[in-house]
Amino acid sequence: MTTENKEAQVQADEKQAHKVTRRDFLAGVGGLGVGAVLAGGGTALLLDNEVQAIPVSGGYLLVDSKKCGTCETCMISCTLAHTGKTNLSMARIQIGYNPLGQFPYDSVQHQCHQCPYPPCVETCPTGANHADKDTGVRLIDADKCIACERCVNACPYTPSRIQFNYEERHSQKCDLCINTPYFDMEGGPNGHQACVEACPMHAIKFTNQMPDQKESGYDVNLRTYHWAKAGFPMDDAGKVLPSVSVPGPAAAAASAAGE
Repeated sequence: MTTENKEAQVQADEKQAHKVTRRDFLAGVGGLGVGAVLAGGGTALLLDNEVQAIPVSGGYLLVDSKKCGTCETCMISCTLAHTGKTNLSMARIQIGYNPLGQFPYDSVQHQCHQCPYPPCVETCPTGANHADKDTGVRLIDADKCIACERCVNACPYTPSRIQFNYEERHSQKCDLCINTPYFDMEGGPNGHQACVEACPMHAIKFTNQMPDQKESGYDVNLRTYHWAKAGFPMDDAGKVLPSVSVPGPAAAAASAAGE
């Protein structure tokens, strides 16, 4: 073997020795999980010449539990948009009730947070739970789902923001109305969301900006001029009289336009 051939062989052996396969990586990460290794939205992992990254979601839902009228219109509109029928247990946004609580602390809205480091995506063994390549929205491909419910259990919130569809035998979650065959409006981050459009209290709002990553970051004050005009305080503590909250005509018009 010539000197040139020996050097080429050495280089090939070194390259093979440092080559990390997907199996090797997953075995090395072990209990940490892929999500624990991923850093910010622009960081990627190099696995066997492939780039693996989870992009940030292109949209998020904000709610105001204190403004919510518990009419369940959001739940009804969600199931109608996705399935064409009403089934509250299959709604991808849920309202929880506290029978011992007093208004406005007797109910709370539960919606998917579109987590920047989604455990549900990480734990899925088939890739059914994934981030949409165009919008970043966390979706579930029902055809790939094997009904193992790992994603349901992996969700860090209670109740889990992922539901198991017992009728069709697969997991499901809020997709910001990307896949809504019965919704007559375009959905997704660049479109509309059925729950936002249907809520008569305007207690749900869509935003492209990532909220503060805690419950209070997703449950915000959406009360406006009209809320005060109806005789309710606009502050969270409920101590500011509506008469104080009601602004002048110019400010009222600006508030109404921004609602």
